[in-house]
Amino acid sequence: MPAVATVSAVAALSGLVATPATAAQAAPATPAAATPAPLYGSPYYLASPSGAVWPFNGAPNYGSMAGARLNAQIVGTTLTPDSHGYWLVAGDGGIFSFGDAHFYGSTGNLRLNRPVIGMAATPDGHGYWLFAGDGGVFTFGDAHFYGSTGNLHLSQPIVGMTPTPDGHGYWMVAADGGVFTFGTAHLYGSLARSALGQPVARLVTARNGAGYWEIAHDGDVYPFGSASTQSVPTFALLHTVLTAGDAAMEWAMAQLGKPYQWGGSGPASFDCSGLVMRAWEAAGVDIPRVAADQYDFGTHAGIAQLRMGDLVFWADNPAQPSSIYHVAMYIGGHHMVNAPYTGQVVRTDWIGGPGFVSLGTRP
Repeated sequence: MPAVATVSAVAALSGLVATPATAAQAAPATPAAATPAPLYGSPYYLASPSGAVWPFNGAPNYGSMAGARLNAQIVGTTLTPDSHGYWLVAGDGGIFSFGDAHFYGSTGNLRLNRPVIGMAATPDGHGYWLFAGDGGVFTFGDAHFYGSTGNLHLSQPIVGMTPTPDGHGYWMVAADGGVFTFGTAHLYGSLARSALGQPVARLVTARNGAGYWEIAHDGDVYPFGSASTQSVPTFALLHTVLTAGDAAMEWAMAQLGKPYQWGGSGPASFDCSGLVMRAWEAAGVDIPRVAADQYDFGTHAGIAQLRMGDLVFWADNPAQPSSIYHVAMYIGGHHMVNAPYTGQVVRTDWIGGPGFVSLGTRP
């Protein structure tokens, strides 16, 4: 059972704000740094506002709040330093811990000026910071306060916070990719004023602390500093519903484990196009039932432009859409969710392989 705490007494709460001099925002990224890379081979997690947690690329599953009644939606998630557990944090600052994650306090019983939107763990895992959309910071356990953006006028809300390896500072990142540094954190560049297809959702620091990755909502990764020469470590990313495609993807992910059945369109079993049709129907969009017809229903997008919920296809002849025989839904990081074939269940897989069609469809 997970360790759950939403209304415990608050310990070591710091509601302080920084002066403008404590927050340094980066210049725009260089062209090289602005080129995204997919999450090839890197273990990672997606969590949903309902508390579901989905592991990818071999990441262990330590549990979730799926199906539980929450006082507020889940707004953030972070891993323990050894990646053997994780915390979920709700908008009221309630904390839910799994695996080797421990509870050190919350804002679940406090009246907040702004809702909590995320959290970050201290390097030893014996504490954490909670942060609000205006960059206000709350500390618990052995976490210390080094400043915030709480009194700054931000063009975009803060969406992520990551500590330095020594625990004596942290970075904050805004939705437009702007980076703010505090304590021992140094500036290595940012995506501020860059043209992004999807907003930034997280900043992950390189192991040596001399760089970081900005991770967009669709799973694309932008390296800065030493991060350009390192692989992305295991991380957790909250999936927020921004578009109909996001809502469709989340509905499809909730069907994981249900059996494939030819002609099935739920609720107990699905074939490939039945799963896609029902997922988009749940998002408020009616699409055709047959995979080949789904290909022509919407706007086509190349592989590099795929977003969550977009449809991807396989055909006997990829140059002839009329020969399409399989459809799936893109979920980011070059992964898809699909109902593959008889004897299997709804599951996640890599996109690509023989017969893969070079254009996807956005209903």
